[in-house]
Amino acid sequence: MRLHDFLDYWARERPHAEFAVAGRQSVSYAEAASLANRVAGRLVALGCRKGSRVAVVAKNTSWYPVLYFAAAKAGLVLLPVNWRLVPSEWLGILQDARPTVLIVGREQLAGIDEIRAGLVTVEHFVAEGDERRRQWESLERWLSEGPVVAPEVEVTPSDALYQMYTSGTTGAPKGAVLSHGAVTSNVLQISLAHPVSPGERGLAVLPMFHAAVIPAAFSVLCRGGSLFILDAFDPERVVRVLDAERICVATLVPAMLQACLAAVQDVADRRYERLRSIYYGASPIAEDTLREAIEAFRCGFVQSYGMTEAAQALTFLSAADHRLALESRPELLLSAGRPAAGTTLGVLDANDARTAMGGPGEIVARGPQLMSGYWQRPAETMQALRDGWLHTGDVGRLDEDGYLFVEDRIKDMIVSGGENVYPRIVEQVLVRHPGIAEAAVIGIPDEHWGETVKAVVVAREGVVCTEEEILAFCRPRLGSFERPRSVDFIDALPRTATGKVLKRALREPHWAGHGRRVSGA
Repeated sequence: MRLHDFLDYWARERPHAEFAVAGRQSVSYAEAASLANRVAGRLVALGCRKGSRVAVVAKNTSWYPVLYFAAAKAGLVLLPVNWRLVPSEWLGILQDARPTVLIVGREQLAGIDEIRAGLVTVEHFVAEGDERRRQWESLERWLSEGPVVAPEVEVTPSDALYQMYTSGTTGAPKGAVLSHGAVTSNVLQISLAHPVSPGERGLAVLPMFHAAVIPAAFSVLCRGGSLFILDAFDPERVVRVLDAERICVATLVPAMLQACLAAVQDVADRRYERLRSIYYGASPIAEDTLREAIEAFRCGFVQSYGMTEAAQALTFLSAADHRLALESRPELLLSAGRPAAGTTLGVLDANDARTAMGGPGEIVARGPQLMSGYWQRPAETMQALRDGWLHTGDVGRLDEDGYLFVEDRIKDMIVSGGENVYPRIVEQVLVRHPGIAEAAVIGIPDEHWGETVKAVVVAREGVVCTEEEILAFCRPRLGSFERPRSVDFIDALPRTATGKVLKRALREPHWAGHGRRVSGA
């Protein structure tokens, strides 16, 4: 399957059905297909050849998902860029990817103007709206003028669909190239685990430059549903939309769920009459937060574990698994679920040999949703996909029923006195403390032990707790080598756009000046 096959099917079968809503704009499937054809034709007419990169730096809009379909129809590779980065970071990504066309949202125009001189491969700069800006073409005219017939370009499932840069929580971002086949496989895998019916609305509030939302959003569209698009996350607004806008399914990350529970006083009192399921993932969730969210929203919950290099999802903890966990198997709430359809998981030791059942090691995966490779990085591609398996860089274990338990990132693992400390285990203890809202655990240098454990915590509003109190709380709950030796209090944890804690930023001040870093940065 190719991505645009879904759009063309529903434009034929349900042409007047709602495709997307953003603000006051509503787009039908027939309109979306015409817009995609028009933009695809414009790109081909400009001289874009099959495999050319087309970049977009913009917040969520009704036309953003159309760009994915337009690029697909033209055989081009869409390059969604994180608008939350600073312009110098945009420059690094754009210089690496070498796009020939750049499409920019209104709010990002000034930032692109700052770095325009360095964008030597970009031949066409396209601005949102119909403003007459010097040296910019109008996206409004692209969407409203020209033929609505798709260009005649032969596109196969093995052709690249988009190039998405990893979040770079532990280093410089790399461009993962995903084919039509990989993305549509993941779309179908998600639609099996988190089904949607024609006409149902899905909430899209996560930024459309990120893998955490794109296959999930397309899983709504591939089934004839529609996207209710928000351009930014605000807990009050999200809760209101879930309650009042006929939302049936939603994709959120744990930090968003936690914010909704903490910031919206009547979150548990609303009706959510249409809300059937919440799909979450991208970062770990505290068990107490999950239980509170299930009680507040009174709908099914589905978790996924995955990464950009796997389109999005490798495993699912299904709604039935959540019910089982609440009824009789609470340990499953700490699980990432079982493999997606057509996906095989393994756990390997340091020598790439299979571990014993239940033993920890690096999680590896094989399936149709894996990336083709990293853009212009053959050595790193070979390392990540060696022997046909995606090596995730995550530590985990599989139980006898096939459930995956993700312990931590290999690069986040702390080695203290020769013992491996998995920060996530320590964090799960810390967030049980009544005075702690959020916690992150890092390794800091120690002359005797190599590294020692430091907790970085955000206190609950209105609650006072001390370092001594937290250290005492951990003492009976963790092994001596796992216990934090110090605690820092901060107002908010630094995070990526999808809620992953930037531990590199937390570690950096402690490791500055150290030539050898025991725990990878």
